[in-house]
Amino acid sequence: MASQFRLIVRSAMSAAAACALGLLAACNNNAEKADAAPPSPAGAAVGTLEWAVSTPWRIQPERDKYRHPVQTLAFFGVQNDSTIIEISPGAGWYTSILAPYVKEGGGRFIVGTFDPATATGPQKVALDDFKKRFVDHAEIFGEIEMAPFSKSSGPLGPENSADYVLTFRNVHNMMMAGYAEKAFRDFYTVLKPGGVLGIEEHRLPEGKEQDPMARTGYVAEDYVKRLAEEAGFEFVEASEINANPKDKADHPFGVWTLPPVLRSAPNGQAADPAFDHTPYVQIGESDRMTLKFRKPSMPGATLPAESAPN
Repeated sequence: MASQFRLIVRSAMSAAAACALGLLAACNNNAEKADAAPPSPAGAAVGTLEWAVSTPWRIQPERDKYRHPVQTLAFFGVQNDSTIIEISPGAGWYTSILAPYVKEGGGRFIVGTFDPATATGPQKVALDDFKKRFVDHAEIFGEIEMAPFSKSSGPLGPENSADYVLTFRNVHNMMMAGYAEKAFRDFYTVLKPGGVLGIEEHRLPEGKEQDPMARTGYVAEDYVKRLAEEAGFEFVEASEINANPKDKADHPFGVWTLPPVLRSAPNGQAADPAFDHTPYVQIGESDRMTLKFRKPSMPGATLPAESAPN
């Protein structure tokens, strides 16, 4: 099987053939791309962000219209020759972009995920699925390191060792589990001086009261900034790349009422077949803040003006 996967990289295997091997369920089955391996948009060189979002092993690329991965990662200034930690990758939507991107650049890619020592049954299943999808296919995704990340876990890595810590729609989960403050301290510790913390999160509209448990899945932008600043970070910039003004965050089952979950009943209860998803589909995915923070180069230092990423 390993030799088959090497063909994807070395022998211009088609996207359709990659699908036949079962690499990812989200592969592009378009037979017209039979001679393209991996496919790239016009002018996108292998190893660029544009190339990374065009590969056949992407997960649900149709969601790019809500998540804008190229613009988001460019906003964070991500460079693929760096040490990058992705926090709580879930099924690996961003991993399917970041891992091959970092592999091509010669960087180091780490995921902070469930601690096997304390993981629940479902979490262990998720860990196993992630390993089968990504870790077992280093020919494509590079050597992905896995670091325990939980309320009780130790450091994500050695102090001052990472260039970027990135987390996408996970702050509310940290709040629910009661370790948001610890998480931000862990991010600060592992980042090098000058290192970047990039956060995307479902945004609670201004003026709405923040639930400390974030049970709706929405978090106030000021709350996230306070968590970061209390941990020692300096705020650099916010972007509206992932904003959705249609989302008013007033849905009956929280953010999960919207796509892609489309929940129709309280969590843990059977779905309601009579529930009308139409207005929520029309809204689309949630309104999201996209925030960039930096660990000061020296304690108490003031950040210089931001320069454009190279």
